[in-house]
Amino acid sequence: MVIVLSGLGISLMEALFISTGVVALAEIGDKTQLLAFILAARFKKPIPIITGILAATLVNHGLAGALGAWITSVVSPEIMRWVLGGSFISMAIWTLIPDKIEEEETEVANHLGVFGATLVTFFLAEMGDKTQIATVALAAHYASPLFVIAGTTLGMLIADVPAVFVGNRFAAKIPMRLVHSVAAAIFAVMGLLTLFQVDKLF
Repeated sequence: MVIVLSGLGISLMEALFISTGVVALAEIGDKTQLLAFILAARFKKPIPIITGILAATLVNHGLAGALGAWITSVVSPEIMRWVLGGSFISMAIWTLIPDKIEEEETEVANHLGVFGATLVTFFLAEMGDKTQIATVALAAHYASPLFVIAGTTLGMLIADVPAVFVGNRFAAKIPMRLVHSVAAAIFAVMGLLTLFQVDKLF
């Protein structure tokens, strides 16, 4: 019983740490981080921006985590293995593609105040974004949606909070290609381990 609980605890911590790490890396240079730069420069009010990012991410990734958990309940393990493996490898490729933010995404909520503008624009920008898709895949992979959601939300904050406070000066000093390559490598390894049914590491 103790061994089972210990193994469960390790699995949950693994879900939390891997979700945090890959999303934090994938978010660097992502359009939602670019949006954080723009909102910080426009409003110059970091606290409501950060709380807006947190609220939008919890709702968005909460839905993604629920979808990932639901998928595992309706898809057979063998099919799920191929779907997840392919999804992680696709995420690896997607992570290497530079992102950009459309101007209309920053204009959509100008009349809602700083918190409201951040909440709405972040939620919309994150719909279908790589970090949301990663949350779906990670929740399905680990079957621990709450820990995955906590991890991906923390990863978003790790990447976006510094962007709010220091803006583009911070972005200019980050080796984007290296960071994206590391994130892509992690997704690729997870995909290969899933496809070849390797249960350890990820």
